Amino acid sequence: MAYNEKLTNKVRSALSHITNVEEKKMFRGITFMVNNKMCISAGDNELMCRIDPSLHEASVEKNGCRPVIMKGRECRGYVYVNEEGMKTKKDFDYWIGLALEFNKRAKASKKKKKK
Repeated sequence: MAYNEKLTNKVRSALSHITNVEEKKMFRGITFMVNNKMCISAGDNELMCRIDPSLHEASVEKNGCRPVIMKGRECRGYVYVNEEGMKTKKDFDYWIGLALEFNKRAKASKKKKKK
C-alpha cells in the first residue's frame, strides 16, 4: 500500500491533541478514525476528508479539491485535497479543521457483524 509518510505524519501531528484517534490501513492509505468515525485519510499525495455535506459544493470549487467518486457516484461530504489545495499551513489546517468540525456531528457507520 503506497502512502505518503510525510503527509501521514503531518495529519498525525495535527490530531495529536485528540484523545480518541485510531489509525487504520484503508482507502489506499492511513485513515484516521476520530471517535470511531472516519475523519481523514492520508494517501499517496492527497487527503480524503469527510466534511459536512452542506459544504460539499463550495468545497469542491476550492483549488486542489475534488469530489470523491465511488462506483461512479459522487459521495457528498467526502472530498480529496491534493498538494495544490494544502500548499500552506493555513490551507492544511483549514481542511483538518473542516473534517474535525463535522466529525463532532457525523454518525458512525454501522459495524458489520462477523459471521
